[in-house]
Amino acid sequence: MQVLIPSEIINQTGMSEEEVLTEISVLFFQMNKLTLGKAAKLCRLHQFQFQKVLASRKIPLHYDKEDLEQDLISLQRL
Repeated sequence: MQVLIPSEIINQTGMSEEEVLTEISVLFFQMNKLTLGKAAKLCRLHQFQFQKVLASRKIPLHYDKEDLEQDLISLQRL
């Protein structure tokens, strides 16, 4: 599915298309509607670049004890 945002709406925000996509991506990430990878993809950034955007806004990554435990299991398998 594609969502079309009319140019006049984009222009009214005073932001570029890339900035609007970034804002939407950050919002969806904060709301736990998108993962880090999907949010980065939506705004056409590499995950590391998107992490920098989040860090600049002091938005924490969604990483809890369960994620850490899964990562530790994955590392042990290597």
